[in-house]
Parts: sequence; C-alpha cells; structure tokens
Amino acid sequence: MIEFVGAGPGAVDLITVRGRTLLEEADVIIYAGSLVNPALLSLAKEGAQLFDSAKMTLEEIIAVMVDADAAGKNVVRLQTGDPSLYGAIREQMDALDERGIAYRSCPGVTAAFGAAAACGLEYTLPGVTQTLILTRMEGKTAVPEKEEIRSLASHQASMAVYLSAGMLKELSVRLVEGGCPPQTPAALVYKATWPEEQICFCTVATLPETGERHKIKKTALVLVGEALRTKDYERSKLYDPAFTTGFRTGTDGEHT
Repeated sequence: MIEFVGAGPGAVDLITVRGRTLLEEADVIIYAGSLVNPALLSLAKEGAQLFDSAKMTLEEIIAVMVDADAAGKNVVRLQTGDPSLYGAIREQMDALDERGIAYRSCPGVTAAFGAAAACGLEYTLPGVTQTLILTRMEGKTAVPEKEEIRSLASHQASMAVYLSAGMLKELSVRLVEGGCPPQTPAALVYKATWPEEQICFCTVATLPETGERHKIKKTALVLVGEALRTKDYERSKLYDPAFTTGFRTGTDGEHT
C-alpha cells in the first residue's frame, strides 16, 4: 500500500494524527525534500529507508514504490501541505493504477490555512466575500487562459496565490488590470508556521517592493483581498440572537 500523506504547511505538529501514525509506521518514506520540514523525518522508525524526491524523476519515484510494494513494505509519499494541491500526485496515482498497486491519500493542512492562522484572519467575512480562490501564476507549468490572474481578480474575492513569490511585479500588475484597486490589502507570508515565518502586510501596489525589501523570492504565499484588514463586515447570522436555527429560537421567531 502506498500512502500519500500531507505534511502540513511546515510546523511539525501540524501534520494530522493519521499522517503522523502512517509516517511512524512506514518502512519507506519518499519525501519532498525541497519543501517538507526535515524535522518530520525524526518521526521515522529506525531502519526506515528515506528518499528525497527533490533529486528524483517521476520514473525513479515510481520505481521505489513498485519495489517496496513488491517486498510488502509500507510506503509513505510525504508531500508538502495537502497532497491534492500542487502536489503532482495524479500522475503518480495513474502510474500506480497502471501497475495495479493500491494507494490512499491522507489530507494535510495547506499553506493558505497556515498563513491565515499566522495572520489571524478569516477569508470569508459576511458582507465582504464568501469566496476563497487558490491559484498561481504560470511558470514552467502553464495556467489555463480562463484561470488567468486578471480574470480571477475581477471577482475581488479573497485570494491565496501559490508559487508566485518570484513574480510579484507581474502579479501586482495583473491584479490591478483585473480589477483589484491598487490599495487592496495584501500580505506576503514567508514559510507560514515554520520557525523562520515572516509576515509582511502591504497592498497589491506595494507587493513588489515588499518582496524586494524583505528579500522574499520563494517559499512564500501571497494573500489578497479586503478580508485581510477590513473591520467593516456583517455579524454572522449563526450566532445572531435574532436568528433562528434548528438548535435555538431567535427573536425573529422564524425557522430556517
């Protein structure tokens, strides 16, 4: 059995309980060495084989999985954040399907939620936005034209932009061209939840100079939207004394 495990955003204790158990029981661990906190490997049992996928091709990764599975070993593919988001796991799963090898996926905390916790923010404020867009700028991996930053920015929803810290000038331009006012609140969150975490609040217009000033060019998330700093939002209906729910009667006397 191959277990795809989300390592979480960085802090060792933000891996899930299930993920930690799978990691502790693994005979073979293939980890994303360029992104996963190496301290997590201290959870590996004595004698476990460790492979750094940053130095491997897809074919080499699959070969390790195939050999380990044939030997009856427990295999953990340790991915950064949550495996389903920018984890390149579909191609690994398809290769395993072709070989008839069973696998499962254990979710993890993605960086967008680690960053939100670090910044003390809620992405979905009533009266401000009820949508969170997770996206990226195109790099070596293309982005479909209909998902281009300008198009997504037109919604003016909360946004968490991955894998784009090295393109802040172009990101800023496209956000503004898409409809984000230059003074829209933004944040550059470097290595959210890691010991070296750094949070830089700014605006869409000042994203490039903020990144330059703090020398942040990679391993950072860009957050954008009015939800980052506004105090002008509506109170939640769920806890409003006037609102009736299936669990209590409010002063409005109406059931929903």
